[in-house]
Amino acid sequence: MATAEEAQFTTGESFADLLAETLGSEDEGFVGRVMTGTVVKKTDDDAIVDVGLKSEGRVPLKEFGAGEVSIGDTVDVYVDRYENKDGLIVLSREKARREEAWVELEKQFNEGKRVDGTIFGRVKGGFTVDLSGAVAFLPGSQVDIRPVRDVTPLMNNPQPFQILKMDRSRGNIVVSRRAVLEETRAEQRAELIQNLQEGQVLDGVVKNITDYGAFVDLGGVDGLLHVTDIAWKRINHPSEALQIGQTVKVQVIRFNSETQRISLGMKQLEADPWEGVEAKYPVGSKFEGRVTNITDYGAFVELEAGVEGLVHVSEMSWTKKNIHPGKIVSTSQEVEVMVLDVDSQKRRISLGLKQCTSNPWDAFLAAHPVGSEIEGEVKNITEFGLFIGLLGGIDGMAHLSDLSWDRPGEEVIKEYKKADVVKAKVLDVDVEKERISLGIKQLNEDPFKEAASGLKRGETVTCEITETNDGGIEVSVGDGDLKGFIRKAELARDRSDQRPERFAVGEKIDARVISVDRNSRKVSLSVKALEVADEKKAMADYGSADSGASLGDILGEALRKKQQDAE
Repeated sequence: MATAEEAQFTTGESFADLLAETLGSEDEGFVGRVMTGTVVKKTDDDAIVDVGLKSEGRVPLKEFGAGEVSIGDTVDVYVDRYENKDGLIVLSREKARREEAWVELEKQFNEGKRVDGTIFGRVKGGFTVDLSGAVAFLPGSQVDIRPVRDVTPLMNNPQPFQILKMDRSRGNIVVSRRAVLEETRAEQRAELIQNLQEGQVLDGVVKNITDYGAFVDLGGVDGLLHVTDIAWKRINHPSEALQIGQTVKVQVIRFNSETQRISLGMKQLEADPWEGVEAKYPVGSKFEGRVTNITDYGAFVELEAGVEGLVHVSEMSWTKKNIHPGKIVSTSQEVEVMVLDVDSQKRRISLGLKQCTSNPWDAFLAAHPVGSEIEGEVKNITEFGLFIGLLGGIDGMAHLSDLSWDRPGEEVIKEYKKADVVKAKVLDVDVEKERISLGIKQLNEDPFKEAASGLKRGETVTCEITETNDGGIEVSVGDGDLKGFIRKAELARDRSDQRPERFAVGEKIDARVISVDRNSRKVSLSVKALEVADEKKAMADYGSADSGASLGDILGEALRKKQQDAE
């Protein structure tokens, strides 16, 4: 076995050097540190760098990035391992850059400063950002102030970030782009609000669209553009005129400095089409328009861009009543309308659709004047009469009181049914109220008129009792065509005899005519008046106040005389 001296002689190395090689060198204390070295040689794949240690180190050329590295260049490298199997120190330019970056990032993080970085990849929940060699995580919620659908335009573009959290031991860095935008936005907002004035015209970007309008970003502050202020013409939904991300020019309509609420308008930048509308659309004139909207109460018709009028459901058709406007017109349909009323202050125009067609009531009256006879089909039966269909799609009504001369209408109407074809006489035509009154009983002469033609007041007639009630008795006069009534107080001269129950149905009595009412077709009669008249006549014929005869003697004699005459 060779001695130490022999070994030194043979290899030229001291025992101390061999021991140091076996146990390790003090140069190994530089492992994990960043050192400055000089490029002394280049190969196809690596750069050989002298960092002042026992051995030179090898750095892959790809770690120097796009920049060229030349012999003699001074570079910072990270000592990864002391020696590899080839006896070279393993160096890393990338780790050196990362260490440098961490030192600088920690400094900026502690000072609350922004850092520059580049989004270069996607990971679960967010993105990776290159911060001058250090890789940071950008959560998806921290990319922008509002959700971003497409991040492609932000990729590979240097931009500022705010460091939210750093953990060097784990190598974790969390950054936020949103924090930078919010800070910038706050600055812009303060400046914008300070200089904001009503009437000011600004450029903005549509940020969000709702049913009632759109929110426009004015550069740090949002304003509401209500749907009614987008355009002069009717817009049912803001999406018909706007898109998210669209740049628009708006005017500040109202600004509340306390609440910082901003109301915007677009239509205010255009001429108001309602100016001079009364001269353009005089009442009674006809125009072509387009149906823009249909509601339960009518349809809106656009006469020109920004000017609409309402055709109320009552002005849509002469004959179609109680029908939804959508069954008469359709959206986007071109129609002819007549101007009925214009209110420029309230920005309202009332239009009529039916006025542009002939009025069927006028046509009916011209063809069927009052007194003429018509024929039609029973369309409907109600508690107050019959509705009869006429030419032109209109109806006329025969009231209960015009169905029969001598029978109650409630009784007669039961004899009719729908689809019956009936004849009637035209009694009245009211074009404005769109009403036609018909009569069925008027087709024949009123029997009361003929029967009562010879009847005079004060005349004595023979009646047959048809009904008794608490108020008096119903009677038929003559052949029965006339109906009469004798009130309870007119049944007798003496109060004790004024009792309806004294009389029986079918019994005949004489009475005097008090009045003939041709409207109610009733004759008022009185037994009392007849008795008083007979008494006066008897007094005149059979006695006087100074004859000495009693009233009973006089009346008895008068009754005997009357009986003899009758026999």
